[in-house]
Amino acid sequence: MGDIIGILQIQAENTKTEDACYSIEQNMIYILDCQSDLNTEFDWSVTISSEAFDQSRLGNNGTAFAGVLRFKNMGKKDEIKNYTVLNNEVYGIMMGANISNLTNNIEIFFKQKDLFGEPSCSSWDGKGNLDWTTSGCETELINNNTIKCSCSHLTFFAVLMFPPEEKVNITAAYVASLSLISYIGCGISMFFHTVALFMHFLRKAKSNQATKILMNMFVALFLLNLSFLTNESVANTEVMSACIFIALLMHYSMLTTFTWFFIQALHMYLWLIRKTMTITNYMRKITLFGWMFPAAIVIAVASLGEYKAVIINETPGKTTHMCWITNPLIYYIVNIGYYAFVFIFTTGIFITMVTNIVKNSPYKKQLMIVLSVFLLFGLTWAVAFFSYGPMVIPSYYIFTVLNSFQGFVLFLYYYHIQKS
Repeated sequence: MGDIIGILQIQAENTKTEDACYSIEQNMIYILDCQSDLNTEFDWSVTISSEAFDQSRLGNNGTAFAGVLRFKNMGKKDEIKNYTVLNNEVYGIMMGANISNLTNNIEIFFKQKDLFGEPSCSSWDGKGNLDWTTSGCETELINNNTIKCSCSHLTFFAVLMFPPEEKVNITAAYVASLSLISYIGCGISMFFHTVALFMHFLRKAKSNQATKILMNMFVALFLLNLSFLTNESVANTEVMSACIFIALLMHYSMLTTFTWFFIQALHMYLWLIRKTMTITNYMRKITLFGWMFPAAIVIAVASLGEYKAVIINETPGKTTHMCWITNPLIYYIVNIGYYAFVFIFTTGIFITMVTNIVKNSPYKKQLMIVLSVFLLFGLTWAVAFFSYGPMVIPSYYIFTVLNSFQGFVLFLYYYHIQKS
């Protein structure tokens, strides 16, 4: 049929329903053994679940069948929406019935060397113009040349390739320097976190509540730096369980760090502004809250299966592997939303405290106290809110320097208060 090739497979009535797998090789579509043949490298392959065949059987008087078609030269570049169709190919999968809401999704794999751009698994209802939608399909970039589409329905499918965002041209030089600063800063901070914790546990005198809160913050920051520094190495192993664990640990330690910023501000408010404390088992309660509340959030995200391997396209031909959250909605709600709440609260306490400090402290001590409070409340993380327009590159550097070396500066604060 010219630029169209296809295959029709029938599973007769009263036969066992099984998964079916297909691939394209040398301009032909072949039926594969899903247990063994599917591991072979193909430019394109699909797995249709037995659940889809069961729905097909119900709609076709007991006979299940699958028709798989490939259409070439259908994917012209859309100048308005600014995308191209991967390999200029559209695939249609039909089973003679309305196949939708699958729990065992249809899995389609597309391969092309040196992918560049943002892939989006999309479907078309086969009517009218080529209006693509991502509804019912999830996109996963497995490596630099393989895209996995997981779809809960059947129709016509294609991968739309969108060019990388052109808001900022982050060259390899920027990425390399930012990474170097991060690794050096996080390594130094981890060292001084360890020193501070060692000094704390060696002290025979009983620590006050402020010091205990600071030590909990040091533990959270140590875990955050450790998980960040090891994340890429774990992702490169391609061991999914290890990747999920390191993503979970980094997310948990980040949320825990934000929580201890909040607790630090709350503690200063209660002791230095209200100057009253009537909460029984105060330290035990805030410690449980500081470590258990973030754990509940992480467990919820993990139960949704959102911790996965992510491939980040830095520059053409250069990628970075990372284990992190794949759903942007969850990322913005859980991470950005949570920190925004902490930022609003801590900023209010910070302004109140600075006002009191300026009124009551000698001039020479004001700068040190204000800087210490600023770091204790984690307000340096708010630099990320200004990563837009011409401020993007400067904000990246400011954010990286302030937060990677944050542990070292907080150690200086701890050392100072222990000597005073």
